[in-house]
Amino acid sequence: MSRGKHSARLLSIFAILTLLMTGCEEPAKTVFDPKGSAGESQLDLIMLSIYIMIFVFVVVMAIFFYVLIRYRQKPGDNSIPKQIEGSMKLELLWIVIPIILLAILAVPTLSTTFSLAEEAPDNGDALRVKVTAHQYWWEFEYPDLGIKTAQELHIPTNEKVYLELTSDDVIHSFWVPELAGKQDLNPGKTNTMWLDAKEPGTYAGRCAELCGASHALMNFEVVAEDRSDFDQWVAERKNPSSEPQTAEQKAGKEVFTQNCMSCHAIDGTKMKTKGDKGPNLTGFAKRNKVAGLMENNDENLEKWLKHPDQIKPGTYMPSFDYLNKKDMNNLKEYLRSLE
Repeated sequence: MSRGKHSARLLSIFAILTLLMTGCEEPAKTVFDPKGSAGESQLDLIMLSIYIMIFVFVVVMAIFFYVLIRYRQKPGDNSIPKQIEGSMKLELLWIVIPIILLAILAVPTLSTTFSLAEEAPDNGDALRVKVTAHQYWWEFEYPDLGIKTAQELHIPTNEKVYLELTSDDVIHSFWVPELAGKQDLNPGKTNTMWLDAKEPGTYAGRCAELCGASHALMNFEVVAEDRSDFDQWVAERKNPSSEPQTAEQKAGKEVFTQNCMSCHAIDGTKMKTKGDKGPNLTGFAKRNKVAGLMENNDENLEKWLKHPDQIKPGTYMPSFDYLNKKDMNNLKEYLRSLE
């Protein structure tokens, strides 16, 4: 096979892999379409670095082709071009220019990095959220509102939300591509950042640090709402409808008490103990996803309860496939009543 054909084949393979990698998720979530101030600031840095790289590439290629053409070997010309090794001017030129380019990139990068790590002001008016990463789910606590939830971070639009991020086990990374860049969550340490959303919507979040077998499945959502809708959500979380109403729901609560209560808390119930090993299930029926992955419906809920490790390998959630059909249906009825 000729070198040209071999290169063409390699190029085709890389092109196909690129298409496959960019098509892994629909709809695509991208940092190039930011919906918040933090994302816009980071996009400015991305574009600045791209412009600098394009400038360097163009200059280098222009010099390369100039030298290639200007000093090409000509028939009958065996002369040697003027040698410029040891030129002080050239040495200074290719030292100073990179320093200038790095300074152009470094100054706004440092400024933006420190700005986005800003902590909540002390006046108490800012919305604070403590974010704790677990294998493989997310916990969101609003300390000033007395609310704790999981998998869905609710925020009001057009307001800064200050996050305090830590991990309960290994290193994770908080990332909402459309709203803000990545921030590590380290065990025993708290990092800070803020984000906002300029328009209502549901924004996909991911763990961006390899954290175990289900790293790629450690998803969450940021639900941005108008202030009135956010206040209504807060009121519902503070006064949840968690007590069963029907006979099936009451029977399901008994199943929950016997099997789930040691790990999961539900606010607004009369249960004496509340677990904190697993996600808080208050308002579970109104969440968009089961386990942060699947549409919240009866079929997916049963799949998760019966075979969680098949859906999220390595999860600490035990399997409840030993429940008979009646107990399983009653448990689902109770969980779907948690509003």
